[in-house]
Amino acid sequence: MAKVSRYYDVKRDKNGNRYLEVYVSGFLLQRIPLLNKSTAFTHEERRLLELEGLVPAHIASLEEQKERVYRRYRLQDNDIEKHIYLRNLQDRNEVLFYAILADHLEEMLPIIYTPTVGEAVRIFSHIYRLPRGLALSTDNIDQADQAFANVPLDDVRLVVATDSSAILGIGDQGFGGMAISIGKLSIYTGGGGVAPDKTLPIELDVGTDREDLLQDPLYLGVRHRRLHGEPYYEFMDKFVKAFKKRYPKAILQWEDFSKEAAFTLLERYRHELPSFNDDIQGTGAVAWAGILGAMRVKQEKATEQRYVVYGAGAGGIGVAWAILEGLKREGLSHEEALRRVFVLDSKGLLLSNRNMEEYKRPFAHDPSWIEGWQYSGKAPGLIEVIKNAKATVILGLSGQAGSFNEPVVKAVCENTDRPVVFPLSNPTSAAEALPEDIIRWTDGKAIIATGSPFDPVEYKGKKYEIGQGNNAFIFPGLGFGAILSHAREVTDGMVLAASYALADYVSDDHIAQGMVYPYVREMNEASVRVAARVIKQALEDGVAQTKRFDGLSEYDICDYVRKHFWKPEYLPYVKG
Repeated sequence: MAKVSRYYDVKRDKNGNRYLEVYVSGFLLQRIPLLNKSTAFTHEERRLLELEGLVPAHIASLEEQKERVYRRYRLQDNDIEKHIYLRNLQDRNEVLFYAILADHLEEMLPIIYTPTVGEAVRIFSHIYRLPRGLALSTDNIDQADQAFANVPLDDVRLVVATDSSAILGIGDQGFGGMAISIGKLSIYTGGGGVAPDKTLPIELDVGTDREDLLQDPLYLGVRHRRLHGEPYYEFMDKFVKAFKKRYPKAILQWEDFSKEAAFTLLERYRHELPSFNDDIQGTGAVAWAGILGAMRVKQEKATEQRYVVYGAGAGGIGVAWAILEGLKREGLSHEEALRRVFVLDSKGLLLSNRNMEEYKRPFAHDPSWIEGWQYSGKAPGLIEVIKNAKATVILGLSGQAGSFNEPVVKAVCENTDRPVVFPLSNPTSAAEALPEDIIRWTDGKAIIATGSPFDPVEYKGKKYEIGQGNNAFIFPGLGFGAILSHAREVTDGMVLAASYALADYVSDDHIAQGMVYPYVREMNEASVRVAARVIKQALEDGVAQTKRFDGLSEYDICDYVRKHFWKPEYLPYVKG
């Protein structure tokens, strides 16, 4: 087994119990968040590791420590202060951070990730405290090998990398996007079982086109305009080459790239190293899982619906892809499926006789398919598509707040008794509609899921739970399954398998409440099921580089995944 870090190694005693052999001591040990137990070091550890006098006399349990930090957390004035508090805790004591996150996942997920992380990204350079992750920039990309060598973690298996060009719904954020990579990996560990010492956030700093950032004296990124074209891809080639050399077993998640770069990078490298784009594939998988849940609520077939995807960026095209592939899996031909999926960008319905980016073209309709439609302009707009196509499902990935207004939602109601309305754009401020409005406009008949968290809605004496179509139900299990199967590639089949695993995890109790997704507090078990199905699909697709799972049932694979979930607990230390 590879050594985990140059500072410590994980070993087992003769009884199979895990412990840490550490190669640092005293003050330095306390400054390494993966090793720092703070007040929980035992008397023996304090003596062996030169900690006497450096910590208070009382030996605190992890439970005591959690109570102390949670009290302080609740005293923070607002969500961004809570975010900063948790990030500071993570930079002091990683085990304690994940222990408190595990206890309060539903409460804290919106703090460490969307929607609060959007504000943290905006002000990242102003709240910067301690370095975390790897920062590759135009200043040091030619020294990428040395930069990777400087990372003290030797067995990284999961990397989230961003160039910060399309952060959530707020666009180019320069170096601030590092907060996204950090937040995503916190979910991989807190909700998906990947050990924190197996993860690495990476910021690919290729500049920014934001004049306010370039003029900000506190801005931490390189101060020039973004690379584009060939220089941009030369930068990425150098990054990928150094990445593969340093971490040949790692899975790479591409995160928050501009829509043009997102599709190009995915196709450029997906067969070269195991990688996926969460904005495209994760969003698509979670949306299709929600649609399958909605069909259980409606008691209808997915192949009977007509779908409108509003927004043709990375997320929108990812959702269109997942619906198309899902409908084909449910029995439709490619053309039959395509005729039921209507994708709109800012110019209206995608039609094959229009000029458009290449990544949109597979989802464009032949103009002959809409002969007889009533519409104004060169292409039908949102409400025109809903009426002419007789849409029963609408999904928002436009980032345009309020675009699913009352006339739009009521137009869907004309086509079905139970409209499916998913305003999936993040953060909360970018949602296409608010759940309480949708419920009122449809008299409680709509089946709703959102991208960001919303509180339950009370309407006419009934409580409506709002399911969250959060990619966090997909990517942790997808990544962990790829790690455990030693996948040499993350296939489309593995992505779709993750979607069906999540849909199957949704229970009859969820459905009875009108929920098409589990509660966030169930994320760990959902991730187990997703990872197991991904492993099984990797075997079927011939990309798994291990025979460990040959002949095992899905139940046995789930059991294996659970046993390998990292848990936030203090291990005994010995001095190396």
